[in-house]
Amino acid sequence: MSNKKTAAAAAASAKNETPVEDEFSVEKILDRRVVNGKVEYFLKWKGYSNEDNTWEPEENLDCPDLIQAFEDARKKGKESKDESTSRKPGRKSTAADDAAKAPAAKRKSTASEDKKIGFDRGLEPEEILGATDHNGQLMFLMKWKDAANADLVPAKQANVKCPQIVIKFYESRLTWQTSEKKNDAKDDYA
Repeated sequence: MSNKKTAAAAAASAKNETPVEDEFSVEKILDRRVVNGKVEYFLKWKGYSNEDNTWEPEENLDCPDLIQAFEDARKKGKESKDESTSRKPGRKSTAADDAAKAPAAKRKSTASEDKKIGFDRGLEPEEILGATDHNGQLMFLMKWKDAANADLVPAKQANVKCPQIVIKFYESRLTWQTSEKKNDAKDDYA
C-alpha cells in the first residue's frame, strides 16, 4: 500500500471511524503549497482525469517515495534556476545572458539622453515657435540653433535664459486694432 491512501480513509482513521471502502492511488504529485502552516500536495489520481486532481494534506498521504521524488525535483529545479540567474566566476557569458542584459543597458542610456530636454541640452535657443498650456503651466516650443528637434520648455525658464527671444515672440503676435471711424467716435460724445 505504498502509493495508496484515500483522503477520506485517512480522515476517517484520524476520527477512529471505519474507513471508506474506495481506495485511490496517487499517480503523480503536481504541486505543493502551505495552508495554515500545513503542507498540501496537488495530486493526480491514477485512473482519473486532470479535472479530478485535488489538494490533499501531507498527513493524509501514504506515498513517501512520490513525495521525496517531487521534493528532490523541486529542489533541483530551484538550484538550476538560481544557477542560471547568478553568474559564477569563470563562467562564460552566453548569448542569452548578453541579450538579457542588453535591453537594460540600452534603456539606461536612452533614458538619460531622453531626460535632457530644453535648456539642459546646452543648446542655444533660436526662436519660439509656439506656446501652450501644460497642466496649468505656460510652455514654449523652442527651436534650437544647429538642432533638428524642438523642445517644450517652461516659459518661466525661457523668460530668464533668453528674454529677448521671448519679447520677440510676443511682439510677433501683437495685433493692433485701428478704428477708421475716429471722427464718428468723437461725434458720438459731442
